[in-house]
Amino acid sequence: MGQIVAETEHLVEADPRRVRAFLTDYRNNRPRILPPEHFRDYRVEQGGDGAGTVISYRLRAGGRERPYRMRVEEPDAGGLLVERDTESSLVTTWTLTPAAGGERTLVSLTSRWEGAGGIGGLFERMFAPRALRQIYDEVLKRLSASV
Repeated sequence: MGQIVAETEHLVEADPRRVRAFLTDYRNNRPRILPPEHFRDYRVEQGGDGAGTVISYRLRAGGRERPYRMRVEEPDAGGLLVERDTESSLVTTWTLTPAAGGERTLVSLTSRWEGAGGIGGLFERMFAPRALRQIYDEVLKRLSASV
């Protein structure tokens, strides 16, 4: 076992407030940046705007598909948005850092989870971070084009 981490970042041509407002709208904006070949059956189960929102979807990565039910947390009023799976150890964190005098935003997207043991866990550690990073790169490109 052991913790597995997948992360990437992208510079977005919008100020952090605008990016945050876009990302916390799970009902209208969030589905627009999720590549449909990877995120299936996306729906808002509760809320829809920031902390307390619960979303569910099926993620297809590396030839496998898995359901997630994520609860949204906003631990501070600034640049942190946390999505925690209610059924596993997966935690996805969006970090928004002002750049270029506050007119741009460096968006970091990181997922962490406890990996499986045995041979399956070995393959998970080897391949899952890269597959997820590629998906997240596409999500951040879509975000950049949408805000």
